[in-house]
Amino acid sequence: MSEPKAPTPAPGDTYKGWLFKWTNYIKGYQRRWFVLSNGLLSYYRTQAEMGHTCRGTINLATANIAVEDSCNFVISNGGTQTYHLKASSEVERQRWITALELAKAKAFRMQAESDDSGDDSTPPAAGQGAGSRNSEVQSTLRTLGSKVEDLSTCNDLIAKHGSALQRSLSELEGVRLGGETSEKIRQVTERATLFRITSNAMINACRDFLALAQAHSKRWQKALQAEREQRVRLEETLEQLAKQHNHLERAFRGATVLPPSQSNPAIDSKGPVPGKGDVSDEDEENEFFDACEDVQEFITVPADPKYHRRSGSNVSGISSELGMDDGTTSLDEQSLASNPDSPQSQEVVPVRKRRSRIPDKPNYSLNLWSIMKNCIGKELSKIPMPVNFNEPLSMLQRLSEDLEYYELLDRGAKCQSSLEQMCYVAAFTVSSYSTTVHRTGKPFNPLLGETFELDRVQESGYRSLCEQVSHHPPAAAHHAISERGWTLRQEIALASKFRGKYLSIMPLGSIHCIFEKSNNHYTWKKVTTTVHNIIVGKLWIDQSGEIDVVNHRTGDRCHLKFAPYSYFSRDVARKVTGVVTDKDGKAHYVLSGTWDEKMECSRVMQSSRGGENGADGRQKTVYQTLKAKELWRKTPLPEGAENMYYFSTLALTLNEPEEGVAPTDSRRRPDQRLMEQGRWEEANAEKQRLEEKQRITRREREREANRAANPAEEALIEDSISDSPLKSKYSCSTSFPFLFLIVVFCIFSHLTHTNTHADTVIVLICMTLKE
Repeated sequence: MSEPKAPTPAPGDTYKGWLFKWTNYIKGYQRRWFVLSNGLLSYYRTQAEMGHTCRGTINLATANIAVEDSCNFVISNGGTQTYHLKASSEVERQRWITALELAKAKAFRMQAESDDSGDDSTPPAAGQGAGSRNSEVQSTLRTLGSKVEDLSTCNDLIAKHGSALQRSLSELEGVRLGGETSEKIRQVTERATLFRITSNAMINACRDFLALAQAHSKRWQKALQAEREQRVRLEETLEQLAKQHNHLERAFRGATVLPPSQSNPAIDSKGPVPGKGDVSDEDEENEFFDACEDVQEFITVPADPKYHRRSGSNVSGISSELGMDDGTTSLDEQSLASNPDSPQSQEVVPVRKRRSRIPDKPNYSLNLWSIMKNCIGKELSKIPMPVNFNEPLSMLQRLSEDLEYYELLDRGAKCQSSLEQMCYVAAFTVSSYSTTVHRTGKPFNPLLGETFELDRVQESGYRSLCEQVSHHPPAAAHHAISERGWTLRQEIALASKFRGKYLSIMPLGSIHCIFEKSNNHYTWKKVTTTVHNIIVGKLWIDQSGEIDVVNHRTGDRCHLKFAPYSYFSRDVARKVTGVVTDKDGKAHYVLSGTWDEKMECSRVMQSSRGGENGADGRQKTVYQTLKAKELWRKTPLPEGAENMYYFSTLALTLNEPEEGVAPTDSRRRPDQRLMEQGRWEEANAEKQRLEEKQRITRREREREANRAANPAEEALIEDSISDSPLKSKYSCSTSFPFLFLIVVFCIFSHLTHTNTHADTVIVLICMTLKE
């Protein structure tokens, strides 16, 4: 994606940005992140490497900077290092040349001033800057400390010998002339000599301290002055940024459009020209990739800066592009605030306060033996599945969680352009997977006829209703309607495949979204969900596959690709990319992000064939885009979510008791309510009762249907089943190995989020044992 436009470089500033660096004849120019600081030009593969890995550094104090053409320039320090660089445009190249020349002049000037300061030692290299200065200061401080200790010792000795000399003089005054006079004079002479020696040492120590302080005083003064100037520059820069920010806000509120114009391609379609100098050291490394990894189908580069100029006289369809900037008021919000019929302008109604916590998940360990021993002697169709694998929500409530980021559809309903609306719909499809990152618990299987109503008209303007419409195979219908101009409906069934180490869950059915104002009708299907480490290890979930969001009215299409996790991939985990095209196949927007964090979109200004070849030998499409705009960002989980089944803020409210809901509502399920309250043993018993009741009801319904269809054959079928050996296996007590197989199969079937027909399981296992 394109980077933010860099400010005009000023002396002493750090300058950063993307440049294309010549690597070798195979790869040609590669995009690298360059940082110019303290007279040093360094580069990295990505911005994330700045904290740990530098791919190369060149000192500008002795470097030569030469311009080759409108976008290319060369930096060389005399033969050992040569960088052949290419900017995305001539304007960008001139910015870098200006920044490099200023940094070079400053580095040369600092080196000359260091030589003039009287320091005979060689100035430290730019790469050692901060560390060398720090070690020099520490050494000077140690020397000064030693001198101060010498002065303190000399002071103590002077005081001691001065006192002794004073006593000797006092004694000498009281001495009578006689034989002891010569002895006293000798003592006074010795003590006076010691005092003189100590005083001389004190004087020498003071002289050394003064000389050392004078030697470093000039350097310290220059360093202090440099810090003061740097602080002043930072304050001026912050003031300028604040003014620019204020100016941009005012300009944004008054601007409506961006002028369409033609830009220079950032990457030439022609191949690299021979003779580009030395091969980069960082590109000689061996790079290993997953053999099955899907290569990105397109490349995005920044568009020419002239696309960012504003014009008040030209009206364009991309005006709402500005409305996605963070920290600014979008055009949609402005129009909503200015509409007297909008909900904000009406009388404020108190909103119900929803709960923000549920009881913490108990730390109950799953004992397989306790499950098996309680099932000995029971009929095979009555083996219960414990709630240890569940979370206190039903599958209908999980479907309603797709509406957590309903604001995306609200914003899409107010878009004038169907292509912009497609971006919001695509972001909405991705956002529905953000709640599945840590949610490895299985939701409760809904009973036939079970419903769930989510009424958020007062808070969010929409109402949702889900119903379990089929028990075998399980299927649910979901319908949501919003007062803000959109309707969503979906019919969902699940198919699953067990692959040994992981389980693949394929949702079946389509999702429809209709906007009333434009009558745009969008449809898409869900991707495959994979649960890894089913047998051994910690469970984790991944989403993979492709989604085609289609606008059936205009023919617009958005192709989204969910990249599967790969240990050898260089891409970020859970990556999602997509391209929005019109009915003619022309690309208008590029989407990128991750399904667990955020999605961004960039408007395509120009596309061309070029760049690296794809996995099938075709050239990738290069899209020249504007600055990326954030469409959606995941809301952080509430505090303590790890103890509440990793529920989001919406999920915590789904099972909250409410008055006036239908008797068939999921909130009224006793087993689900008991599990939420931490009473798992009672929840298991209640769950078994409900499942048995549903089995009896289903058998009665099937028997009545068969009797109505073939009343004459009903008696004959019942007689034949009563004498069948299969019936005896239905009611027989289970042996331990047989029971173990059944429990393992039940665990597997419940992990697939499907209702496995118990009678079918019994027949299959019995047939296997019989053979």
